[in-house]
Amino acid sequence: MGTDDFVPVIDLSARNTERGRAALAEEIGRSCESSGFFTIVGHGVPRSLVDRMYTTTNAFFTLPDAEKELIANRPGVSGFRRSGGTTARGSGQETPPDLCEAFGVHVTGELSDAERAKLGDYWAPWQLANLWPGEPADFRATWWEYLDAMTRLSADLLRLFALALELDEDFFADKFDRHVSSLVANYYYPQLEPPLPGQLRRGAHTDWGSLTVLYQQDDLGGLQVLRKTGEWCDVPAIPGSFVVNIGDLMAFWTGGRWVSTLHRVVNPERGNTSSRISIPFFYQPNHDASIEPLRTGRVTAGEWIANKMRRTFE
Repeated sequence: MGTDDFVPVIDLSARNTERGRAALAEEIGRSCESSGFFTIVGHGVPRSLVDRMYTTTNAFFTLPDAEKELIANRPGVSGFRRSGGTTARGSGQETPPDLCEAFGVHVTGELSDAERAKLGDYWAPWQLANLWPGEPADFRATWWEYLDAMTRLSADLLRLFALALELDEDFFADKFDRHVSSLVANYYYPQLEPPLPGQLRRGAHTDWGSLTVLYQQDDLGGLQVLRKTGEWCDVPAIPGSFVVNIGDLMAFWTGGRWVSTLHRVVNPERGNTSSRISIPFFYQPNHDASIEPLRTGRVTAGEWIANKMRRTFE
């Protein structure tokens, strides 16, 4: 099933003019009200950087298991995570473990232990130190360059979000000036054995925070978004594009005007033993940002996201 207008393709190349930004904001607003998902092209992120990010990330995941385990997640650090968790648990579903490996870092992961300890009086992933692989040699530098590009793109998307919500264009700026964002790579390894009943590469879930910008490997599908009718809608991997979606916190922030939608990554057809990589950037507000919905209520951004994550990983 195609995406048609449920996950539209939006060309950002007109965002440098006032008229263009107004038109884009309107288009983005419609998408966030209907599905919470859209695909962007004309975003300005160099294809050469995206290609280097894919190449170095794939080189890491195809290292021998023993080398990857050297930087495995452990108390106090964020690094490599072998298959075993389930994203569906965060949505109240009990499913077999996701068929996926992951590596993730946080923008705060380079701070000192003392500085990270100030980022909330509760457990949160942005309090962890980043643990980097020694190989490939350009891995760390490439990831930081890509993370910086995603941060700049996401900040501009939020300015368009503000216009779409009929707010001042810089409405979100002071809520993200100390953001606690994360960059994650998912490696969907070759499926050499049949999956268990109900087992997927990534179980059905919503994102917890404000905004996600996703690279998915060209020519290899798998991402699906749930329609209100209960049907799953394919989101194709368009060369040179990113998929953007809002999370639960942004839906709350808009007072329910915008929606955070269930999505999943399905398995390839039996006999297809190809691997696949996707790289989501989760743009998260300052951990202590006070989030007041456009209607009623208030939460603290960090505690909202941390509670969502705790339900998934506990």
